[in-house]
Amino acid sequence: MVVDDTSSVATAAMKDEAASAIGGKLNVAHTTIGLSISLSDISYAGTSVLKNFNIDLEPGSISCLLGPSGVGKTSILKSVAGIIPLAEQSFLRASDGKNIADRVSYMDQKDLLLPWASVLDNLLIAARLRGNKPDPDRAMALLADVGLNGKENDLPNTLSGGMRQRVALARTLMDDMQFLLVDEPFSALDAITRYRLQGLLSKLCDGRTTLMITHDPMEALRLGHQVYVLAGSPVRLTPIDHIGGSIPRDPTDILLKEKYNQILSLLGMEKDLKE
Repeated sequence: MVVDDTSSVATAAMKDEAASAIGGKLNVAHTTIGLSISLSDISYAGTSVLKNFNIDLEPGSISCLLGPSGVGKTSILKSVAGIIPLAEQSFLRASDGKNIADRVSYMDQKDLLLPWASVLDNLLIAARLRGNKPDPDRAMALLADVGLNGKENDLPNTLSGGMRQRVALARTLMDDMQFLLVDEPFSALDAITRYRLQGLLSKLCDGRTTLMITHDPMEALRLGHQVYVLAGSPVRLTPIDHIGGSIPRDPTDILLKEKYNQILSLLGMEKDLKE
């Protein structure tokens, strides 16, 4: 039987700006790090879809990137994650001057859970594959953070979509990386579950430098310290300035309506605004 319990998510993940989760308990371990991304070219199937993409991610903040399909958003994440080789003259520059290769976690839009492994084993398998000692205490603490106490022995096919995404989020945070890349993690979920998981994401990503891809303007406005729109012909990056307020923002806030309409306009939906 598939069950759901999205309303019971824990808020124990709140922490100071420079914090690291060790065994589920938060300890000051490293300062937040910013990241400058400069990609000279993004190509798909041999065709260039985006040139001269440049963005600066503020330390410890969530930056949301919106845009229509086909403009290279997922390819940007995969380039930063090292899945796609960087084009010539591209660079990734952390504000501390160190290589980011071993400091990045990537959360796909699909949960990608191993169907034959328990919830707990899905969190531990990466350490085992690397030859490291698994940390079940930390995994259990993270499962508690995402409201999945008592589900550690369940298989993924017994969980709802929202619960599976919470497992995927906990797995992403297992390595306590400084940089998080998040690709439309809630796009397939119902509105209520998506709303609750947005709040959870904002808490658990606190202090980590995060780049999130979304197609939902209100999701971007709710979660992003910085919001950018990638659209147009030729494609260009436009920041949405002066959003203000702390995240997660209240989607009913009248002040967000102007920003929402600005995003729709940049996405070429002016006619929709008038109808």
